[in-house]
Amino acid sequence: MTSPRYIALLRGVNVGRAKRIAMADLRALVEGLGYSAVRSLLNSGNLVFEAGSKTDVTAAGIAAAIEEALVLRLGVAARVFVLERAELADVIDDNPLLEMADDHSRLFTFLLAGAAEREVAACLCAQSWAPEALAIGRRAAYVWCPEGLLDSAAAAALGKGLGDGATSRNWKTMTKLHGLCSDGVAPLAL
Repeated sequence: MTSPRYIALLRGVNVGRAKRIAMADLRALVEGLGYSAVRSLLNSGNLVFEAGSKTDVTAAGIAAAIEEALVLRLGVAARVFVLERAELADVIDDNPLLEMADDHSRLFTFLLAGAAEREVAACLCAQSWAPEALAIGRRAAYVWCPEGLLDSAAAAALGKGLGDGATSRNWKTMTKLHGLCSDGVAPLAL
């Protein structure tokens, strides 16, 4: 039987000069917490790992443990979002903007911390953002930014409204993480 697999997304690391973390240090930190098959994707705080011998873990508990270890061992405070493999599959399956988005590097997923953030995102979805689009799923909001993220009014409004209650990744990154998390073979470090 395989161990449960998770993804962890760190908010705001390695963006600009603040909150710099080497991915090798991040992988070692998570391994030191007792998780196995820890792999990173890109240099922006994306991890895929297995619970290993841990049997009574929850996504919230894992996120809290990583956040605490980041501060204590690396001196970096960052919000951590953790999803179990099935939750990540839900995020992938829920995206209603795939047909309109012809460039997946301009389609963004904002993972939501909880019900309050989902309510903020739902209110913003009620507005018109054309030619952009904003939609909501069970655990995430989706933003199509045809002119790019930096020129997106919808993404800016979502980011401002959610603050640290969300973290975003483009669709290409989300699908790569999903592939790594779903694969029966331990993912390679990238």
